[in-house]
Amino acid sequence: MSKSEIVFLDGPHSRLKELKFTFQTMVELVKGFRALHFIGPCITIFGSARFTEDHPYYELTRQAAAVFASLGFTIMTGGGPGLMEAANRGARDVGGRSVGCNIELPVEQKPNQYLDKWIYVKHFFLRKILLVKYSFAFVVMPGGFGTLDEYFEALTLIQTHKIQNFPIIIFGKEYHRELMSHIENMKRAATIGAIDAGLYLVTDSIEEARELIIERSIKQYGLKPKNKVKPFKWLFEHE
Repeated sequence: MSKSEIVFLDGPHSRLKELKFTFQTMVELVKGFRALHFIGPCITIFGSARFTEDHPYYELTRQAAAVFASLGFTIMTGGGPGLMEAANRGARDVGGRSVGCNIELPVEQKPNQYLDKWIYVKHFFLRKILLVKYSFAFVVMPGGFGTLDEYFEALTLIQTHKIQNFPIIIFGKEYHRELMSHIENMKRAATIGAIDAGLYLVTDSIEEARELIIERSIKQYGLKPKNKVKPFKWLFEHE
């Protein structure tokens, strides 16, 4: 077959539709920024929506979030059930601030009851922007495709220096054993660098995670007790 015989396929979107999507995305992003402007430094916790209250991972997530919230961080999650709920609940247990970035899905995912503030977004890529933008550490609990997607997104951004070298903490050594083995395979094949495995910590110890966050988040970035910042009423801002 010659080059002249190739017929290229036409895309499904018109210029007008693409322009409309661009403006809708911009408006949604600005709404998210305004809603979360006053939440302060966050720790984002990723995890499955499918683990119930009686599961050990739920209790681990709740306890870990309580410890991290006690350091002064806002706990941010996807805002849904399961381990997201456990994280927001842990923050509530100690009087910490708890926020969620929920996603609009065909099967409705309601915000859990332990959120102080939440927003809805239509697209996963916008949700990930907001989950990353305000965070000084990322905690990965056991989960499925979505959790791993969020984990590798944060890891790639740090690896490529698109965001600062914030700590990434993976809980569940046994659960993530094959994943860590595959990362070792990538290192042996040189598809990642030898130092890239140092971008995250795998642990089952909440105290070990707490110490890393103190060193790599609070001390490294000079976080201090918050001075009260008042919203601008003329911009219709509110906490």
